[in-house]
Amino acid sequence: MTRMTGKTHVVIGGVDTHADTHEAAALDERGRLLGVAKFPTTQAGHQQLLDWLRGFGRLQQVGVEGTGSYGAGLTRHLRGAGVTVIEINRPHTHTRARRGKNDAIDAEAAARKVLAGECTTVPKDTTGVVEAIRQLLLARASAVQARASAMHQLGELAVTSPAQVRAALTAKTLPGKARQAARWRPDPTRLEDPAQAARMALRSIARRIHTLGEEIDALDTQLSTLVRRVAPRTLALQGVATINAARMLVAAGQNIDRLDSEAAFAHLCGTAPIPASSGKTERHRLNPVAATATPTAPCT
Repeated sequence: MTRMTGKTHVVIGGVDTHADTHEAAALDERGRLLGVAKFPTTQAGHQQLLDWLRGFGRLQQVGVEGTGSYGAGLTRHLRGAGVTVIEINRPHTHTRARRGKNDAIDAEAAARKVLAGECTTVPKDTTGVVEAIRQLLLARASAVQARASAMHQLGELAVTSPAQVRAALTAKTLPGKARQAARWRPDPTRLEDPAQAARMALRSIARRIHTLGEEIDALDTQLSTLVRRVAPRTLALQGVATINAARMLVAAGQNIDRLDSEAAFAHLCGTAPIPASSGKTERHRLNPVAATATPTAPCT
């Protein structure tokens, strides 16, 4: 759909991102809608979207929803082409209730937020070592959660197992019980016996715990190497270990210069105080919403 044809001097883009397609909208410097179009979420589609926006004139900025999720690939492509990308938060439900909701409306709204200066936040750079740390940290968190779940299952199963099986688990702690159960050799020809079945199940869970532990240790070693390379001074601080430093790096992003103060980092983490009173009462509360905008350039 196109409402206006011809070239314009300055173009502002807006993109509503999805898993399979991206909806793009183009505005001129006066806020007139130049057109909207849909593009596939492939490398070729990203280039088509960029060429389409540039076809209206000089592309100044592009507002992209979900730069850290569905729009991550498009954001990397646009920034690689020298285009300034602005992070756009999802529209508030009240706004959607007033204006309606579809991909074209959301794309146009993203462009208008950039044009009006409501959103000025630079998204995280996902082309460097910090993105590699984020990916490894995500895998580690998944392994830790899976190991904790398996440990809980082992404890529950040990409690409900036959008496002779419980008696064989003499260790006082769950990790100790897991090490004992991992060495068992139940008889696979007698699994109709609940005691043998319990031994088989406990050994299976115990070996899973051991495997996950090895995976976590390997990821810790890899993360330590990367974090030490990026933030040796942070690691040298007392009380800051590899995982602490890795989480801070991921929160800030590769292009940490986009955070110009401690207040900006607090806002990013959702711990900045915001006003929560009226009249003669004056009080504040923490912002529970994880934000990506700085306090001086909010985008809601």
